[in-house]
Amino acid sequence: MSKTKKTLPPGIGRVLKRLHYPVDVILLCVRWYVAYSLSLRNLEEMMAERGVEVDHSTVHRWVIKLVPLFEKAFHRHKRPVGTSWRMDETYVKVGGQWKYLYRAVDKAGTTVDFLLRARRDKAAARRYFEKAIKRNGEPGTVTIDKSGANRAALEALNAERETPIQIRQVKYLNNRVEQDHRAIKRIIRPMMGFKDFRCARIILSGIEVIHMIRKGQMKDDGSARTVADQFYSLVI
Repeated sequence: MSKTKKTLPPGIGRVLKRLHYPVDVILLCVRWYVAYSLSLRNLEEMMAERGVEVDHSTVHRWVIKLVPLFEKAFHRHKRPVGTSWRMDETYVKVGGQWKYLYRAVDKAGTTVDFLLRARRDKAAARRYFEKAIKRNGEPGTVTIDKSGANRAALEALNAERETPIQIRQVKYLNNRVEQDHRAIKRIIRPMMGFKDFRCARIILSGIEVIHMIRKGQMKDDGSARTVADQFYSLVI
């Protein structure tokens, strides 16, 4: 964590200055929360063992304030993805109700993009594809399950394109993205669901960023940096 001694960029510097704790402590708590299967109370106890008294609700505020900065910075350093996508959605509990996390990986298992939506329908699927294409470019092929909503969304997009996206509905080809969901679900399990949609969206984006860094999706300078160092370098 010695890198946190550097002069901070104005944006992150202003945020951290208002949080009234050492930078190292704040960034460590944020990283641990989105990187590992820990609850906020787990983090409170772990920091107390290290002589740092911090309430679990304070850690939550740090996560909500800082994760959007990490995500924004990460997408400036994200490596390109392939053009053959596997797309699927998984369930996430928010406010006691199931919501839908849309995700896709390419054929190599690289994360394409993600989007949390309240409903599982054509409009939600289309919004996901629009976001993913805007950030990553157009795919040549998208493999989906038997979902009629996902197919309808792709067909609507194809109707507006000169070169249509090839649509495949082959269950076994989607095993890769279904397996990839597990890494995300494993982290959120101790959280016992999210209180509200905004917090869920922010925290999930932090989990996805760490997951992509672990998969080698962040451009670097060629040095063998740890996942932690790559994560911190996004804001310091």
